[in-house]
Amino acid sequence: MDNFILFAGTANPDLAVAVAQKLDIPLGKSAVERFPDGEVNVRLLESVRQKSVFILQSTAPPVNDHLVELLAFADACRRSAASRITAIIPYFGYARADKRHGRREPITASMVAEVLQAVGVNHVVTLDLHTLQIEGFFRIPVDSLTAVPIFCEAIRDYLPPNFVVVSPDTGRVQMATQYAQKLDSSVVVLHKHRTSGTETEVTRVVGDVKGCACLIIDDMISTGGTLAKSIEALLKAEARPEIIIAATHGLFVKEARAKLSHPSVKAIFVTDSVTPKETDWQQLKIVSIAPLIATTIQRFKTDSSISDLF
Repeated sequence: MDNFILFAGTANPDLAVAVAQKLDIPLGKSAVERFPDGEVNVRLLESVRQKSVFILQSTAPPVNDHLVELLAFADACRRSAASRITAIIPYFGYARADKRHGRREPITASMVAEVLQAVGVNHVVTLDLHTLQIEGFFRIPVDSLTAVPIFCEAIRDYLPPNFVVVSPDTGRVQMATQYAQKLDSSVVVLHKHRTSGTETEVTRVVGDVKGCACLIIDDMISTGGTLAKSIEALLKAEARPEIIIAATHGLFVKEARAKLSHPSVKAIFVTDSVTPKETDWQQLKIVSIAPLIATTIQRFKTDSSISDLF
């Protein structure tokens, strides 16, 4: 591990510290400054020449600030002759912008992929990508790990008898199936119609939830609108008012907490891929992904397979 450095961006320093502790290494020395006009400046305070560099930085809100900081880190490492640059991006921002809905729109996920490669990133590691097709925007290796196994271990003791796993839309059916297989349950799918960038409407519940508790899964919680509508639809379909939510990335922007503070919601599980803001929320449970990331880095350094981490 002598020829290896892990740098931490400012998006989630606690996660980076936890990963470094798991690896029993110090974090790389660096300084990140922001000028009065908002520009970011990154300085590496130790040599990276011919070393393998890992940069841990989620593109959490404010997304653009943290993305540019990651790019600056990578550019500094490339210009300092690092042998290889791996960007560990637990939460990959702009992942929902993976296609055009009109002829005059960007595909921003593709743009972000191009920029990461342009500044010298050789490998990207992320967690539960919103859509796996984003890997196709890269010409470098992309590994999208999953938090499903660690979530299942954390959630198992909270689950009441006779529960079903609920996918909030058709895009999460594969993830819901993974949960159901590990927790020995069945899958219910909600069909939704998106009326705007922040508003959705559930049009149909596919599967029987009558008298059942529900585990709603998702890859992220942003405004909480989709989950709030899902809860309403499930209760209307006569599900038991015992609902647990598991989502990999907890952004909790705008009025998300208010929308999800429903008496039927017993617990909300998220990972620390994004620094938790709601530290006084009793229902909120944080599951750390530090062991998962540390294991991934260790296997990279020993050229071992990570296929069992997907």
